[in-house]
Amino acid sequence: MSSRHGSEDRYTVISADCHAGADLLDYRPYLESHHHDAFDAWAATYVNPYEDLLADTADRNWNSDRRVAELEADGIVAEVVFPNTIPPFFPSASLMAPAPTREEFEQRWAGLRAHNRWLADFCAAAPGRRAGVFQILLNDVDRAVEEIHRSVEAGLTGGLMLPGTPPGSGLPELYSAEYDPIWSACAELGVPVNHHAGSASPPLGEEPAARAVFMVETTWFSHRALWHLAFGGAFRRHPELKLVLTEQGSGWVPGVLDMLDYYHGRLVAAAQRAGGAGTAGTAESKFGEGLADAMGKGPSEVWRDNCFVGASFMRPHEAALRDRIGLDKIMWGSDYPHDEGTYPYSREGLRIAYAGLPRDEIAAMVGGNAARVYGFDLARLGEIAARVGPTVGELDEPLKETPADATSPVFAAGGAVRVW
Repeated sequence: MSSRHGSEDRYTVISADCHAGADLLDYRPYLESHHHDAFDAWAATYVNPYEDLLADTADRNWNSDRRVAELEADGIVAEVVFPNTIPPFFPSASLMAPAPTREEFEQRWAGLRAHNRWLADFCAAAPGRRAGVFQILLNDVDRAVEEIHRSVEAGLTGGLMLPGTPPGSGLPELYSAEYDPIWSACAELGVPVNHHAGSASPPLGEEPAARAVFMVETTWFSHRALWHLAFGGAFRRHPELKLVLTEQGSGWVPGVLDMLDYYHGRLVAAAQRAGGAGTAGTAESKFGEGLADAMGKGPSEVWRDNCFVGASFMRPHEAALRDRIGLDKIMWGSDYPHDEGTYPYSREGLRIAYAGLPRDEIAAMVGGNAARVYGFDLARLGEIAARVGPTVGELDEPLKETPADATSPVFAAGGAVRVW
């Protein structure tokens, strides 16, 4: 949807990938009081490992007025808010860091609840313009379900931030039916399950090779949620469930779906052949036994009916695949306030990705799809977009010169960098 302002039409841009969190000590009022002494002791010795959270610009994570002003200046009227800062009692932002003791496990749950409570207030400070993504741990499914219900009741419409189950986590794999109460709660409440890049990778260390391997593998580990939930039958048991895969690129989707359909077809066909009278079972048929009944739909049908992609700083080669990915699946994101995000050059980033494409298709990818998935009111946001949104003519003009100080990879080599 676009908005009319005078003689100019403007796009309603919703970033499906932004990040926020409280300043460390500001989490204290959101903790239950019996955790205050432990929090004071933890905070007094905590050293933040992230340079961007120590910089002068760190308040972009929690300064609501600054954030609204900067996003509007960037042409963005609403945002899906993923976590960014360190929750109380965690050594880092990773939810997979194991808690050595039961007491520390309880404290980390309290820390996540504090973040979710803070996030509800942060979203309420900009009514209708923020969809907050709440956090859970997978170690206690009953408690996770309680927190899902509490967070949605508190007004967080962004859905669940799904931690991964990387090798060594000790958790059941995501295809396990043990997580069914979580999928059921999200489907029932109409909020998506979000899986963000970086949330599923195993620890690899700090050697140069380890950092390189992390960069190569991190999106792959995040993609795994798709085939785990699909082959595990989560979408058959919970047909209203929505899965969003964010900041993992989008160009990989067609090829991965082809691969998943190939294996699904081989396994299901082999099992069906083996079920015929006088047909000997093969190793492949045994692998595929029961899969068709457990899954229901095949992988491409699951993608068509249940899945979406948070296509952060989308690139031209990805936009060219939009029909194969699904035009109704793609949700552009700026990744504000991260250095790899497009701020303050989101208009230029949008031009790189979308210049020359049909207007209705651009409108869907930059805002319409996100509004549908996360429940934003497009008519209400259109009134703001009429003032600050990029014009149709502006985005239709190809970008001829890259901003010299742009830091997003979308601007590298004309935006042709691939994220698999």
